[in-house]
Amino acid sequence: MSEHKNSSYISAKESRKITRFNRRVTKKLEREREAAGHDPSLYTTVMKDPNNVVEFDNVCTYFFSDNGVVKAVDGVNFSVPKCSTVGVVGESGCGKSVTSLSLMQLLQRPSGQTVGGQIRFNLGDGTAYDIVKTPTSKMQEIRGNKISMIFQEPMTSLNPVFRIGNQVDEVIKLHNPQMSDEDVKARTLEMLDMVGIANREGVYRMYPHELSGGMRQRIMIAIALACSPTLIIADEPTTALDVTIQAQILDLLQGLKDKLNSSIMLITHDLGVVAGMADYVVVMYAGRVVEKGTADDIFHHPMHPYTIGLMRSKPVVGRKVDELYSIPGSVPNPVNMPDYCYFRDRCELTCDRCKGLYPPEIKISDTHIVSCYRYYEDGEVLGQPKSVNVEEL
Repeated sequence: MSEHKNSSYISAKESRKITRFNRRVTKKLEREREAAGHDPSLYTTVMKDPNNVVEFDNVCTYFFSDNGVVKAVDGVNFSVPKCSTVGVVGESGCGKSVTSLSLMQLLQRPSGQTVGGQIRFNLGDGTAYDIVKTPTSKMQEIRGNKISMIFQEPMTSLNPVFRIGNQVDEVIKLHNPQMSDEDVKARTLEMLDMVGIANREGVYRMYPHELSGGMRQRIMIAIALACSPTLIIADEPTTALDVTIQAQILDLLQGLKDKLNSSIMLITHDLGVVAGMADYVVVMYAGRVVEKGTADDIFHHPMHPYTIGLMRSKPVVGRKVDELYSIPGSVPNPVNMPDYCYFRDRCELTCDRCKGLYPPEIKISDTHIVSCYRYYEDGEVLGQPKSVNVEEL
Protein backbone atom coordinates (compact mmCIF):
# COMPACT_ATOMS: atom_id res chain seq x y z
CA MET A 1 0.00 0.00 0.00
CA SER A 2 1.42 3.40 -0.91
CA GLU A 3 2.25 5.63 2.06
CA HIS A 4 0.32 8.69 0.84
CA LYS A 5 -3.00 6.85 1.01
CA ASN A 6 -5.11 6.56 4.13
CA SER A 7 -4.13 3.59 6.33
CA SER A 8 -7.73 2.28 6.19
CA TYR A 9 -7.79 2.36 2.38
CA ILE A 10 -7.82 -1.00 0.59
CA SER A 11 -7.28 -1.18 -3.16
CA ALA A 12 -9.34 -3.46 -5.40
CA LYS A 13 -6.33 -5.75 -5.84
CA GLU A 14 -5.85 -6.08 -2.08
CA SER A 15 -9.57 -6.65 -1.57
CA ARG A 16 -9.55 -9.55 -4.05
CA LYS A 17 -6.50 -11.02 -2.32
CA ILE A 18 -8.22 -10.82 1.09
CA THR A 19 -11.40 -12.41 -0.29
CA ARG A 20 -9.47 -15.32 -1.86
CA PHE A 21 -7.54 -15.85 1.38
CA ASN A 22 -10.73 -15.78 3.50
CA ARG A 23 -12.48 -18.26 1.22
CA ARG A 24 -9.53 -20.68 1.28
CA VAL A 25 -9.07 -20.57 5.06
CA THR A 26 -12.76 -20.77 6.00
CA LYS A 27 -13.33 -23.71 3.65
CA LYS A 28 -10.38 -25.53 5.20
CA LEU A 29 -11.61 -24.83 8.76
CA GLU A 30 -15.13 -26.01 7.88
CA ARG A 31 -13.74 -29.26 6.40
CA GLU A 32 -11.62 -29.89 9.50
CA ARG A 33 -14.61 -29.24 11.73
CA GLU A 34 -16.77 -31.62 9.72
CA ALA A 35 -14.08 -34.34 9.88
CA ALA A 36 -13.66 -33.92 13.67
CA GLY A 37 -17.40 -34.47 14.15
CA HIS A 38 -17.21 -38.06 12.87
CA ASP A 39 -14.71 -39.20 15.51
CA PRO A 40 -15.82 -38.74 19.17
CA SER A 41 -12.23 -39.12 20.39
CA LEU A 42 -11.35 -35.82 18.66
CA TYR A 43 -13.83 -33.75 20.68
CA THR A 44 -13.98 -35.77 23.93
CA THR A 45 -11.47 -34.66 26.57
CA VAL A 46 -11.10 -34.21 30.34
CA MET A 47 -11.20 -31.11 32.54
CA LYS A 48 -7.97 -29.76 34.01
CA ASP A 49 -9.95 -29.13 37.19
CA PRO A 50 -13.11 -31.27 37.67
CA ASN A 51 -14.54 -28.52 39.92
CA ASN A 52 -14.96 -26.27 36.86
CA VAL A 53 -18.01 -26.23 34.59
CA VAL A 54 -16.19 -24.55 31.68
CA GLU A 55 -12.52 -23.91 30.95
CA PHE A 56 -11.43 -21.45 28.25
CA ASP A 57 -7.89 -22.39 27.26
CA ASN A 58 -6.16 -19.97 24.85
CA VAL A 59 -9.35 -19.53 22.83
CA CYS A 60 -8.93 -17.59 19.57
CA THR A 61 -12.04 -16.54 17.66
CA TYR A 62 -11.44 -14.56 14.48
CA PHE A 63 -13.71 -12.98 11.89
CA PHE A 64 -12.54 -13.15 8.29
CA SER A 65 -13.89 -9.82 7.02
CA ASP A 66 -13.49 -7.93 3.73
CA ASN A 67 -10.97 -5.63 5.45
CA GLY A 68 -8.85 -8.41 6.92
CA VAL A 69 -8.86 -10.77 9.90
CA VAL A 70 -10.48 -9.32 13.03
CA LYS A 71 -9.07 -10.97 16.15
CA ALA A 72 -12.17 -10.54 18.30
CA VAL A 73 -11.00 -13.05 20.93
CA ASP A 74 -7.28 -13.78 21.02
CA GLY A 75 -5.80 -16.18 23.57
CA VAL A 76 -8.48 -15.98 26.28
CA ASN A 77 -7.90 -18.03 29.46
CA PHE A 78 -10.34 -18.32 32.36
CA SER A 79 -12.62 -20.85 34.07
CA VAL A 80 -16.15 -20.92 35.46
CA PRO A 81 -16.21 -22.97 38.72
CA LYS A 82 -19.26 -25.02 39.72
CA CYS A 83 -22.10 -23.22 41.55
CA SER A 84 -20.45 -19.80 41.17
CA THR A 85 -20.98 -16.56 39.27
CA VAL A 86 -18.22 -15.24 37.01
CA GLY A 87 -18.59 -11.63 35.82
CA VAL A 88 -16.99 -10.73 32.47
CA VAL A 89 -16.51 -6.96 32.15
CA GLY A 90 -14.95 -4.55 29.68
CA GLU A 91 -15.93 -1.84 27.22
CA SER A 92 -17.91 -2.49 24.04
CA GLY A 93 -16.00 -4.53 21.47
CA CYS A 94 -13.61 -6.17 23.94
CA GLY A 95 -14.80 -9.71 23.09
CA LYS A 96 -17.19 -10.52 25.96
CA SER A 97 -20.17 -11.58 23.83
CA VAL A 98 -17.98 -13.28 21.20
CA THR A 99 -16.47 -15.43 23.97
CA SER A 100 -19.94 -16.56 25.04
CA LEU A 101 -21.07 -17.13 21.44
CA SER A 102 -17.96 -19.27 20.88
CA LEU A 103 -19.03 -21.41 23.83
CA MET A 104 -22.57 -21.74 22.43
CA GLN A 105 -21.30 -22.30 18.84
CA LEU A 106 -23.53 -19.45 17.69
CA LEU A 107 -20.90 -17.57 15.69
CA GLN A 108 -21.90 -16.47 12.22
CA ARG A 109 -20.02 -19.04 10.19
CA PRO A 110 -18.15 -19.35 7.91
CA SER A 111 -16.78 -15.81 8.43
CA GLY A 112 -16.62 -16.26 12.22
CA GLN A 113 -14.39 -19.14 13.32
CA THR A 114 -12.81 -20.37 16.54
CA VAL A 115 -9.38 -21.06 15.07
CA GLY A 116 -7.40 -22.08 18.16
CA GLY A 117 -7.49 -23.22 21.77
CA GLN A 118 -9.98 -25.37 23.67
CA ILE A 119 -13.32 -24.72 25.36
CA ARG A 120 -13.78 -27.65 27.73
CA PHE A 121 -17.32 -28.21 29.00
CA ASN A 122 -17.77 -30.58 31.96
CA LEU A 123 -20.37 -33.29 31.28
CA GLY A 124 -20.40 -34.32 34.94
CA ASP A 125 -19.41 -37.95 34.33
CA GLY A 126 -15.63 -37.52 34.35
CA THR A 127 -15.47 -36.52 30.68
CA ALA A 128 -15.77 -33.23 28.84
CA TYR A 129 -16.44 -31.94 25.35
CA ASP A 130 -14.08 -29.63 23.51
CA ILE A 131 -16.78 -27.28 22.22
CA VAL A 132 -14.48 -25.99 19.46
CA LYS A 133 -14.56 -29.40 17.74
CA THR A 134 -17.95 -30.68 18.92
CA PRO A 135 -20.32 -31.43 15.98
CA THR A 136 -23.58 -29.52 15.57
CA SER A 137 -25.68 -32.61 16.37
CA LYS A 138 -24.06 -32.87 19.83
CA MET A 139 -24.28 -29.11 20.38
CA GLN A 140 -28.03 -29.25 19.80
CA GLU A 141 -28.25 -31.67 22.74
CA ILE A 142 -26.15 -29.35 24.94
CA ARG A 143 -27.51 -25.95 23.87
CA GLY A 144 -30.58 -25.03 25.90
CA ASN A 145 -30.26 -28.22 27.95
CA LYS A 146 -26.88 -28.09 29.71
CA ILE A 147 -25.84 -24.56 28.64
CA SER A 148 -28.47 -21.82 28.31
CA MET A 149 -28.14 -18.21 27.26
CA ILE A 150 -30.21 -15.19 28.24
CA PHE A 151 -29.78 -12.75 25.39
CA GLN A 152 -29.36 -9.00 25.64
CA GLU A 153 -32.65 -7.83 24.09
CA PRO A 154 -35.70 -10.03 24.83
CA MET A 155 -37.95 -8.44 22.21
CA THR A 156 -35.64 -9.54 19.39
CA SER A 157 -35.07 -12.97 20.98
CA LEU A 158 -38.74 -13.90 21.33
CA ASN A 159 -40.72 -14.77 18.19
CA PRO A 160 -43.46 -12.12 17.78
CA VAL A 161 -45.92 -14.48 15.99
CA PHE A 162 -45.99 -17.26 18.61
CA ARG A 163 -47.62 -17.18 22.02
CA ILE A 164 -45.38 -17.25 25.11
CA GLY A 165 -46.56 -20.74 26.10
CA ASN A 166 -45.59 -22.22 22.71
CA GLN A 167 -42.10 -20.73 22.92
CA VAL A 168 -41.36 -22.13 26.38
CA ASP A 169 -43.02 -25.46 25.50
CA GLU A 170 -40.75 -25.83 22.45
CA VAL A 171 -37.55 -25.90 24.51
CA ILE A 172 -38.91 -28.48 26.95
CA LYS A 173 -40.26 -30.73 24.15
CA LEU A 174 -37.02 -30.56 22.20
CA HIS A 175 -34.90 -31.91 25.05
CA ASN A 176 -37.57 -34.13 26.66
CA PRO A 177 -39.40 -35.86 23.77
CA GLN A 178 -40.81 -38.49 26.16
CA MET A 179 -42.93 -35.91 28.01
CA SER A 180 -46.64 -35.63 27.18
CA ASP A 181 -48.20 -32.31 26.13
CA GLU A 182 -49.90 -32.02 29.53
CA ASP A 183 -46.59 -32.53 31.36
CA VAL A 184 -44.86 -30.02 29.10
CA LYS A 185 -47.51 -27.37 29.79
CA ALA A 186 -47.35 -28.08 33.52
CA ARG A 187 -43.56 -27.62 33.43
CA THR A 188 -43.94 -24.35 31.49
CA LEU A 189 -46.45 -23.00 34.01
CA GLU A 190 -44.11 -24.06 36.81
CA MET A 191 -41.27 -22.10 35.16
CA LEU A 192 -43.45 -19.01 34.71
CA ASP A 193 -44.35 -19.23 38.39
CA MET A 194 -40.68 -19.71 39.33
CA VAL A 195 -39.62 -16.49 37.57
CA GLY A 196 -42.21 -14.50 39.48
CA ILE A 197 -45.06 -14.16 36.97
CA ALA A 198 -48.32 -14.01 38.96
CA ASN A 199 -50.82 -14.40 36.09
CA ARG A 200 -49.10 -17.43 34.60
CA GLU A 201 -52.18 -18.85 32.84
CA GLY A 202 -52.87 -15.50 31.20
CA VAL A 203 -49.25 -14.90 30.20
CA TYR A 204 -49.07 -18.44 28.77
CA ARG A 205 -51.60 -17.36 26.11
CA MET A 206 -50.15 -13.90 25.43
CA TYR A 207 -47.87 -12.68 22.62
CA PRO A 208 -44.51 -10.97 23.38
CA HIS A 209 -45.77 -7.49 22.40
CA GLU A 210 -48.42 -7.70 25.14
CA LEU A 211 -45.76 -7.85 27.87
CA SER A 212 -43.50 -5.20 29.40
CA GLY A 213 -39.70 -5.30 29.08
CA GLY A 214 -39.29 -6.80 32.55
CA MET A 215 -41.91 -9.48 31.86
CA ARG A 216 -40.27 -10.38 28.53
CA GLN A 217 -36.90 -10.73 30.27
CA ARG A 218 -38.52 -13.05 32.82
CA ILE A 219 -39.85 -15.16 29.93
CA MET A 220 -36.31 -15.36 28.51
CA ILE A 221 -35.05 -16.52 31.91
CA ALA A 222 -37.86 -19.11 32.09
CA ILE A 223 -36.86 -20.45 28.63
CA ALA A 224 -33.17 -20.54 29.64
CA LEU A 225 -33.85 -22.41 32.90
CA ALA A 226 -36.59 -24.75 31.63
CA CYS A 227 -34.20 -27.73 31.45
CA SER A 228 -32.20 -26.95 34.63
CA PRO A 229 -28.86 -26.18 32.88
CA THR A 230 -25.50 -26.46 34.62
CA LEU A 231 -24.35 -23.15 33.10
CA ILE A 232 -26.38 -19.99 32.47
CA ILE A 233 -24.85 -17.31 30.23
CA ALA A 234 -26.47 -13.94 30.95
CA ASP A 235 -25.44 -11.47 28.23
CA GLU A 236 -26.30 -8.07 29.72
CA PRO A 237 -29.70 -9.31 30.97
CA THR A 238 -30.70 -5.95 32.48
CA THR A 239 -29.60 -3.48 29.78
CA ALA A 240 -33.06 -2.34 28.62
CA LEU A 241 -34.72 -2.38 32.05
CA ASP A 242 -35.27 0.31 34.65
CA VAL A 243 -33.37 0.17 37.94
CA THR A 244 -36.18 -1.40 40.01
CA ILE A 245 -36.76 -4.20 37.49
CA GLN A 246 -32.97 -4.70 37.17
CA ALA A 247 -32.74 -5.44 40.88
CA GLN A 248 -35.66 -7.90 40.68
CA ILE A 249 -34.14 -9.73 37.67
CA LEU A 250 -30.71 -10.02 39.33
CA ASP A 251 -32.20 -11.26 42.61
CA LEU A 252 -34.23 -13.76 40.60
CA LEU A 253 -31.16 -15.02 38.74
CA GLN A 254 -29.17 -15.36 41.96
CA GLY A 255 -32.01 -17.24 43.68
CA LEU A 256 -32.56 -19.60 40.75
CA LYS A 257 -28.82 -20.27 40.47
CA ASP A 258 -28.76 -21.45 44.09
CA LYS A 259 -31.99 -23.42 43.65
CA LEU A 260 -30.73 -25.29 40.55
CA ASN A 261 -27.05 -25.49 41.66
CA SER A 262 -26.07 -23.85 38.37
CA SER A 263 -23.20 -21.54 37.47
CA ILE A 264 -23.64 -18.11 35.87
CA MET A 265 -21.38 -16.40 33.35
CA LEU A 266 -22.53 -12.79 33.65
CA ILE A 267 -21.56 -10.43 30.83
CA THR A 268 -22.14 -6.77 31.62
CA HIS A 269 -20.84 -3.20 31.49
CA ASP A 270 -22.32 -2.42 34.90
CA LEU A 271 -19.63 -2.75 37.56
CA GLY A 272 -22.26 -2.33 40.28
CA VAL A 273 -24.08 -5.44 39.04
CA VAL A 274 -20.83 -7.42 39.01
CA ALA A 275 -19.88 -6.24 42.52
CA GLY A 276 -23.25 -7.40 43.86
CA MET A 277 -23.46 -10.76 42.09
CA ALA A 278 -20.09 -12.13 41.01
CA ASP A 279 -17.78 -14.43 42.94
CA TYR A 280 -15.04 -14.04 40.32
CA VAL A 281 -14.37 -11.25 37.81
CA VAL A 282 -12.66 -11.39 34.41
CA VAL A 283 -11.63 -8.05 32.85
CA MET A 284 -11.27 -8.09 29.05
CA TYR A 285 -9.69 -5.53 26.77
CA ALA A 286 -9.31 -5.71 22.97
CA GLY A 287 -10.00 -9.46 22.85
CA ARG A 288 -7.73 -10.49 25.71
CA VAL A 289 -8.06 -11.02 29.47
CA VAL A 290 -5.99 -8.34 31.20
CA GLU A 291 -6.91 -9.19 34.80
CA LYS A 292 -8.88 -11.87 36.64
CA GLY A 293 -9.51 -12.77 40.25
CA THR A 294 -12.13 -12.86 42.97
CA ALA A 295 -14.55 -9.94 43.24
CA ASP A 296 -12.59 -8.74 46.28
CA ASP A 297 -9.30 -8.84 44.32
CA ILE A 298 -10.66 -6.82 41.42
CA PHE A 299 -12.77 -4.26 43.30
CA HIS A 300 -10.54 -3.65 46.31
CA HIS A 301 -7.09 -4.35 44.82
CA PRO A 302 -7.27 -3.57 41.06
CA MET A 303 -3.83 -3.80 39.46
CA HIS A 304 -4.05 -3.43 35.68
CA PRO A 305 -4.17 0.25 34.60
CA TYR A 306 -7.29 -0.53 32.51
CA THR A 307 -9.10 -2.01 35.53
CA ILE A 308 -8.05 0.99 37.62
CA GLY A 309 -9.44 3.24 34.87
CA LEU A 310 -12.75 1.37 34.87
CA MET A 311 -13.04 1.74 38.64
CA ARG A 312 -12.26 5.47 38.43
CA SER A 313 -14.86 6.01 35.70
CA LYS A 314 -17.83 4.74 37.72
CA PRO A 315 -19.88 7.31 39.69
CA VAL A 316 -19.71 7.09 43.49
CA VAL A 317 -22.73 7.94 45.67
CA GLY A 318 -22.02 10.95 47.86
CA ARG A 319 -18.94 12.11 45.91
CA LYS A 320 -19.42 15.33 43.95
CA VAL A 321 -17.30 15.79 40.81
CA ASP A 322 -17.45 18.27 37.91
CA GLU A 323 -17.22 15.48 35.35
CA LEU A 324 -16.72 11.72 35.41
CA TYR A 325 -13.30 10.32 34.59
CA SER A 326 -12.92 8.66 31.19
CA ILE A 327 -10.00 6.59 29.95
CA PRO A 328 -8.16 8.64 27.29
CA GLY A 329 -7.54 7.41 23.75
CA SER A 330 -9.26 4.64 21.81
CA VAL A 331 -8.97 0.89 21.22
CA PRO A 332 -6.42 -0.12 18.53
CA ASN A 333 -7.61 -1.26 15.10
CA PRO A 334 -8.70 -4.92 15.54
CA VAL A 335 -7.50 -5.78 12.02
CA ASN A 336 -3.96 -4.60 12.75
CA MET A 337 -3.23 -5.13 16.44
CA PRO A 338 0.22 -4.09 17.77
CA ASP A 339 2.70 -6.65 19.13
CA TYR A 340 3.14 -4.68 22.36
CA CYS A 341 0.60 -4.20 25.18
CA TYR A 342 -2.73 -3.24 23.59
CA PHE A 343 -3.40 -0.70 26.34
CA ARG A 344 0.02 0.97 26.18
CA ASP A 345 -1.02 3.93 24.01
CA ARG A 346 -3.84 4.81 26.44
CA CYS A 347 -1.99 4.01 29.67
CA GLU A 348 -0.97 6.68 32.17
CA LEU A 349 1.24 4.27 34.16
CA THR A 350 3.67 2.97 31.53
CA CYS A 351 7.17 1.75 32.48
CA ASP A 352 10.32 0.90 30.47
CA ARG A 353 9.34 -2.76 30.05
CA CYS A 354 6.13 -1.69 28.28
CA LYS A 355 8.20 -1.00 25.15
CA GLY A 356 8.66 -4.77 24.72
CA LEU A 357 6.31 -7.52 23.57
CA TYR A 358 2.79 -8.09 24.91
CA PRO A 359 3.03 -8.70 28.69
CA PRO A 360 2.64 -12.26 30.02
CA GLU A 361 0.12 -13.36 32.63
CA ILE A 362 1.58 -12.73 36.08
CA LYS A 363 0.24 -14.56 39.14
CA ILE A 364 0.02 -12.17 42.09
CA SER A 365 -1.79 -14.60 44.43
CA ASP A 366 -3.61 -17.94 44.19
CA THR A 367 -6.68 -16.18 42.78
CA HIS A 368 -5.33 -12.95 41.26
CA ILE A 369 -3.68 -12.83 37.80
CA VAL A 370 -2.78 -9.70 35.81
CA SER A 371 -1.12 -9.01 32.44
CA CYS A 372 1.01 -5.97 33.18
CA TYR A 373 4.80 -5.42 33.29
CA ARG A 374 4.46 -3.24 36.40
CA TYR A 375 4.21 -6.46 38.46
CA TYR A 376 6.86 -8.44 36.56
CA GLU A 377 9.19 -8.56 39.58
CA ASP A 378 6.42 -9.14 42.15
CA GLY A 379 4.65 -12.28 40.89
CA GLU A 380 5.07 -15.57 39.08
CA VAL A 381 5.23 -15.30 35.28
CA LEU A 382 2.81 -17.83 33.76
CA GLY A 383 3.26 -17.19 30.04
CA GLN A 384 1.79 -15.11 27.25
CA PRO A 385 -1.59 -15.56 25.53
CA LYS A 386 -1.13 -17.70 22.41
CA SER A 387 -2.33 -16.03 19.24
CA VAL A 388 -2.83 -17.92 15.96
CA ASN A 389 -0.95 -16.98 12.80
CA VAL A 390 -3.72 -17.05 10.19
CA GLU A 391 -1.14 -17.37 7.41
CA GLU A 392 -0.36 -20.87 8.74
CA LEU A 393 -3.98 -22.06 8.80
